[in-house]
Amino acid sequence: MDKQRLEWVMSGLNQYLLTKAEDHFLQSVSADFDKNQALTEHQEERLELFFRRKSQFAPNKKHFTFKESSPKRAKPRRRNADYFNA
Repeated sequence: MDKQRLEWVMSGLNQYLLTKAEDHFLQSVSADFDKNQALTEHQEERLELFFRRKSQFAPNKKHFTFKESSPKRAKPRRRNADYFNA
């Protein structure tokens, strides 16, 4: 895994709420990559699996806010004049 891919995966994971263990794992992976300029196969597989699982969930609302709109008023239905005049 190269530096660019690792940064992309890490930025993608930062948009989710992480547990302490998950956060610790990401910090250790980042530190290992900075130290060795590479990850072990096990770390890469675990990181990719972790990313795939997290990406199935919706991101935290604090990072992706959707525009909240006020509820629109329902228009009254028109009656079919032909139906009532027959």
